Amino acid sequence: MKAIAFTDVSKSYGNVLAVDGLDLAVEAGQTVALLGPNGAGKSTSINMLLGLLRPTRGRIEILGRLPEEAVSRGEIGAMTQSGELIPELTVGELVDFVRRLYPSPLGLDEILKTADLTDLVRRRAAKLSGGQAQRVRFALAIAGAPKLLVLDEPTAAMDVESRLRFWAGMRDYAAGGRTVLFATHYLEEADEHSDRVIVISGGRIVADGTAAQIKAGAGGHTVRFVLDGQSSTGLDALPGVSAVEISAGTATLRTADPDATVAALYRGTSLEVRELRITGADLEDAFLALTREP
Repeated sequence: MKAIAFTDVSKSYGNVLAVDGLDLAVEAGQTVALLGPNGAGKSTSINMLLGLLRPTRGRIEILGRLPEEAVSRGEIGAMTQSGELIPELTVGELVDFVRRLYPSPLGLDEILKTADLTDLVRRRAAKLSGGQAQRVRFALAIAGAPKLLVLDEPTAAMDVESRLRFWAGMRDYAAGGRTVLFATHYLEEADEHSDRVIVISGGRIVADGTAAQIKAGAGGHTVRFVLDGQSSTGLDALPGVSAVEISAGTATLRTADPDATVAALYRGTSLEVRELRITGADLEDAFLALTREP
């Protein structure tokens, strides 16, 4: 049984087609990153998945059921970017209140540990920082032990250390064979923490695979070196180079043939090249190539 199944799903707002014939299947136990630029149809797809919107055409099933049925059975947990917490309640009171709404919730101590909230159990919601409030929203999302966890920009407002702790907790939760779908603008999170990456643009899937597969499909390499005030004239004419960026004294060349580019850089220019680095395409390069408007 598929955890998520979209079959020819479209959603229109008047004359605007936000999602266009989406076909998608996610196996139970996968952790999937959903990427897309603003206006790509990502949020609309998530809202239909959660039963908050009905598709104009097509069918959506969660664990073999309609989204509203899966939600009513507590099989989906969702963490959104915002949402008011009851300010007068402590973290412990709030999490315990929500978990008691479900038929088979996780234990309070387990939820607090997974969300890294044990030390904040007595703090009132009104006194939480933005990152701490996000961790509480994560705790509320997993309180009912959902089989499918949907996270929308889960690490927004978190500092670096909080992000690391969050992903450690998410991996612990997913390790029990649960399915996780998360949308993020932090591409390094998608690269590091997903089994699969799906890229949406213009309401359609434009890439679907592991992060490594998507990066390999983007092709190209990056050549970087310190420029230190030297003229960048002629860099765009080097063999293989498709783009040149100069920032903070560093030149970045996008090239399809790094060997030819570097050879010409040393032999065909008078530049003093220092700290030369050659890297393959990263997920950001692939994302920009896939979602760039023609």
